[in-house]
Amino acid sequence: MSIHRNPSPWRHTAAAVAAALCLGASSLASAALFEDDEARRAILELRQRTEAQRLNAERVAEEQRQEISQLRRSLLELQTQIEALRGEIARQHGQNEQLLRELADIQRRQKDIAQGVDERLRKVEPAKVSVDGREFIADPTESRDFEAALAIFRKGEFPAAQAAFADFIKRYPQSGFRPTALFWLGNAQYANRDYRGAIANFRALLTASPDHPRAPEAVLSIANCQIELKDNAGARRTLDELVKAYPQSEAAVAAKERLARLR
Repeated sequence: MSIHRNPSPWRHTAAAVAAALCLGASSLASAALFEDDEARRAILELRQRTEAQRLNAERVAEEQRQEISQLRRSLLELQTQIEALRGEIARQHGQNEQLLRELADIQRRQKDIAQGVDERLRKVEPAKVSVDGREFIADPTESRDFEAALAIFRKGEFPAAQAAFADFIKRYPQSGFRPTALFWLGNAQYANRDYRGAIANFRALLTASPDHPRAPEAVLSIANCQIELKDNAGARRTLDELVKAYPQSEAAVAAKERLARLR
């Protein structure tokens, strides 16, 4: 009788383990293959993104280079314009300085011309003068001639002074200088011992300008001429008239003293 033996439990277990191992190995292999595909895709995508970023970076860099180049060109043009403006400003500044110099020269010439005109006008135009406290209008030549005659008198050249004042009165009969000229003419005649001629001119002064500042002196001078002519009576009458007509004058004081000596 043959004996049939059943497989041992260990054998079944070993077979199951072996089958499981085979299945696991197959699963692992499949998983590994899947993971490799994913990795390749991920790497490819990464490379694509990297390449895209690189290209984008190059594009941006190129744009920036173009912008910088444009800015440099703009700056160069601006610098050129600035230099041109500086040159223009310098040119205009030079022109302004030249214009200022020309203007100053014109103003100086204008001032010189105006002064020259004023001087010429002063030589020919009548001007206000003041003599013996009286103001009036006189021509420049009239003033010069009077001053010239007076200067001769002050130098003690009485004959020449007499001639100069007589000529002045003849040339300027309506002059505001006339009363004073008559006074000095009379004094020159008195110094030249022409007493009658002096009396005539002193009286002409009193007739024309009885209120003239020189009038009291003229009356006193008439009395002096009368004394020189030995006309004491006439001198006393003249001195009395002086004291009555001009009591507050210095000439009146002198007249009183001379009256005391004549009486």
